[in-house]
Amino acid sequence: MHMLSDLLGKGQLVPHHSPWPRAVVDPATWEVAATQLAEGQLTLLGYWGEGRAVHMALLDETAGAIGILSLEGLEDRYPSVARYHPPAMRMERTIRDLTGLDPQGLPDNRHWLDHGRWDRRFPLAYSPSQQAQDAAPYVFLGAEGEHLHQIPVGPVHAGIIEPGHFRFTANGETVVRLEERLGYVHKGIEALMAGADLIRGVQLAGRTSGDSTVAYAYAFSRAAEAALGLEIPTRAVWLRALMAELERLANHLGDIGAICNDAAFPLMLTHCAVLRERVLRTADAAFGHRLMRDRIIPGGIMADLSDDGAAGLRNLLADIRRTFPALVELYDNTASLQDRTVGTGSLTAALARHYGAGGYIGRASGRSFDARHVLPYPPYDELAFDVPLLKEGDVNARIWIRIREVDQSLSLVGQVLDRLPAGPIVTNIPFNSESREGLALVEGFRGDVLVWLRLNSEGRIDRCHLRDPSWFQWPLLEAAIEGNIVADFPLCNKSFNCSYSGHDL
Repeated sequence: MHMLSDLLGKGQLVPHHSPWPRAVVDPATWEVAATQLAEGQLTLLGYWGEGRAVHMALLDETAGAIGILSLEGLEDRYPSVARYHPPAMRMERTIRDLTGLDPQGLPDNRHWLDHGRWDRRFPLAYSPSQQAQDAAPYVFLGAEGEHLHQIPVGPVHAGIIEPGHFRFTANGETVVRLEERLGYVHKGIEALMAGADLIRGVQLAGRTSGDSTVAYAYAFSRAAEAALGLEIPTRAVWLRALMAELERLANHLGDIGAICNDAAFPLMLTHCAVLRERVLRTADAAFGHRLMRDRIIPGGIMADLSDDGAAGLRNLLADIRRTFPALVELYDNTASLQDRTVGTGSLTAALARHYGAGGYIGRASGRSFDARHVLPYPPYDELAFDVPLLKEGDVNARIWIRIREVDQSLSLVGQVLDRLPAGPIVTNIPFNSESREGLALVEGFRGDVLVWLRLNSEGRIDRCHLRDPSWFQWPLLEAAIEGNIVADFPLCNKSFNCSYSGHDL
């Protein structure tokens, strides 16, 4: 018996319709799971709370299985997972800010999302408080040593980017410690979802992080369909994957150019921006929206692909295949660029594995997890593709993972177009008269996006949790920049390209 199934077996299984089981366990089993996370036997996939319960999604990579452990009937506290497993730290701070449930033994008791600017406390609590938290000064962690100084950056930055505060402790130009403070773009998406119907829910999901609107709508829809036991038309299954790969292409092309620009090589930015714009315009012509927002819904998709749209996509593939290799050669043969990216911002394989880092960040540091491959969902179980893997873990490796994933996405788009079946693109959502749950894991361009939801007897959303891959990637940026110079932070930060909005919800 695998470790995860053993833990689930010690609890009370919850009748539901998700492809993966959920069990209500006792605090002792909860702490056993925490120690197994700390020992690397399991991977933390998600961690969230509500009224009087906390839930933890776990991955058993050996078994290729996911399970959810829950503590229910809580009054005000529960055993901390973070005291054993640091990747849970910010999630427990968030659970406390949103629900008021207090993780006992939490090593860091500072608030995370609640900056004292909300009009109430604990908005997802069983009984929300109408009294706002005081906006007390945030105390950053210290560092000891001679000749150290602090450099505050943000939360407002130069350029049109999202807000986040970075507090550097440096010795001269060398970074000794970086500490992040996020939460400035908390939108209350999970609270807005409560009581919403599925169409409103998928619209909100698609606005969690704008550059991953397809991935979020995809994951939300699959979770809803899992809860309802709903099979969607085959054509819609394949068109969803097509949109997901177009989103991946656009973002990877944009990132490659933007990273090079932060290394003072704007020529790559210009050429990659042209290719990214080509992808977005082709997506607009094919599906009616540049970002393909609101095109995936529970039950299928909203916009079909015409023959002209398919022809435009084939022209796009030919265009990128013709021009992209020369850009790759330009990157690889520019010594001044390599001097900036090779060996900069290195992330160890041990940390990537410990935090369950997904996407290009994990794969550049030796962790090969890709939800399309490890936990394949249709139509990826019928498509041929490789998962690029490197072990150096530096900025250069993260660029090369993106480059190779561009090649894989081009191949996947071509395969989908070649094998796209005919038929309807949406099916009606059946009415259910009982509470149901569903969970889905979809590979976005940053990594795996998790969505768990529970529907009430009226078919409306009772609770929905959305977990961006950035939750496990932001803390690793703090580790990757240590020992580098301050001037290399923009380069390291862009090579991670974590989402502020997806993290802050």
